[in-house]
Amino acid sequence: MKNTLKNRFIEAAKIIKNARTLVITAGAGAGVDSGLPDYRGDKGFWKSYPMYEPLGINYYDAANPVHFSNDPAFGWGFYAHRIDLYRRTTPHQGFFLLQEWIKRYNMEYFVVTSNVDGQFQKAGFPEDKVYEIHGSIHFLQCLRPCSDDIWENTENIPVDLHTMRARKILRCPHCGDVSRPNVLMFGDFSWISRRSDQQGNNFRAFLKQCPSPLAIIELGAGTAISTIRNMSETLGRKKGAVVIRINPRDYHASPPHISIPCGALEGLQGINRF
Repeated sequence: MKNTLKNRFIEAAKIIKNARTLVITAGAGAGVDSGLPDYRGDKGFWKSYPMYEPLGINYYDAANPVHFSNDPAFGWGFYAHRIDLYRRTTPHQGFFLLQEWIKRYNMEYFVVTSNVDGQFQKAGFPEDKVYEIHGSIHFLQCLRPCSDDIWENTENIPVDLHTMRARKILRCPHCGDVSRPNVLMFGDFSWISRRSDQQGNNFRAFLKQCPSPLAIIELGAGTAISTIRNMSETLGRKKGAVVIRINPRDYHASPPHISIPCGALEGLQGINRF
């Protein structure tokens, strides 16, 4: 297995060195090596948030905008805790290896991520090179919404960790109603996609003019919510494009694409050795 993995690292390194364009597609597993949870299954979620297990609340229940309507302190408790976690997290070395390759091989590049944590921007990727398909937890909007306005969240929101209730409720500056993170939640009824849509337009414009060959590095994208995997596979059908799928579990990819069965950081470090 070690020799097989080494061969895949070598093969991936060759693809990257020869590429003129790099697209990084990232799911929840991309941030695990920074200490971020991936919420894999109910047990994985409860390991990160044990206070929800006795309540029978899983990730899909907690990440639902209905709480902001019915019980804003409870709705904000989950998201305020996550905002604080992401603000305190330092991106792992893999983010910086990607930047080194982009510079070393003079590649055009773009990031497409389902993560709402802002870790790519925190690691130094420019805003105009990132497409956050599910929005960003670092931006806010009105719950209703009263307008399509989106604004940056600079607030600190204390949370009672025993009850997971926020001690402060953020309000819309226009109408005074409850505000909410500008992220696509489960069963969402009021997400304003304007910011994400513009990023998507930027990405599609990028694809129209980016040079070949194209390498796609997919990091930690699972199958439960397959948006990122679908994106990678769509890009991988372009002439001469190769997907390098790095995932410790759901790693299968059919040739000419490359499967690397390990975590994001280990995979990127392995490629970097060659």
